[in-house]
Amino acid sequence: MIEAYRDLHSEPPKELFIHGQASFNDEEWNAFCRAAPKGTNVVGVRIKPTGGDAKLFRAGDYPVIRGTALNLDERNAYLWTSGYVPQLDTYIGPETPNPLMVTILRSKHRQPDMRTVLSDIMGLTKINYNSCNFNDGLPVTVRFAKMVGDILVMGSAREGGPQPFKYYI
Repeated sequence: MIEAYRDLHSEPPKELFIHGQASFNDEEWNAFCRAAPKGTNVVGVRIKPTGGDAKLFRAGDYPVIRGTALNLDERNAYLWTSGYVPQLDTYIGPETPNPLMVTILRSKHRQPDMRTVLSDIMGLTKINYNSCNFNDGLPVTVRFAKMVGDILVMGSAREGGPQPFKYYI
């Protein structure tokens, strides 16, 4: 991937965001940093669905507007990736939407602005061309890894239980 980026842009990426639903241990984090080019800022971001522990309501017939964010501090924010879409004048969903909990866990050089992280995540939830989903609640990076993990767990169950996801990539 990094080589493909370099071929297209004649330089390595300035930042490389790694999305996950869990924290990265030191061994994983050090491997990510070693794999990235020297000047590339590697950023680890945890993206977790919430089970309704945070709800946001607004006046009117529709729920919170898709893309609403509530910054808790410079590393943590709630992000509503589903909700009312003004351009469509509707909400595609059966109940009050739950936000994602977004946490900037680590960065190799400098911590990025939370607005940049949230904007990128919103872009990755807009449309999933692989499944024709519009307005998917999870970014495609997390959704795809979750689907691959489900397949791997099912396939390895016959032979001594599931292996950690990191062994398959």
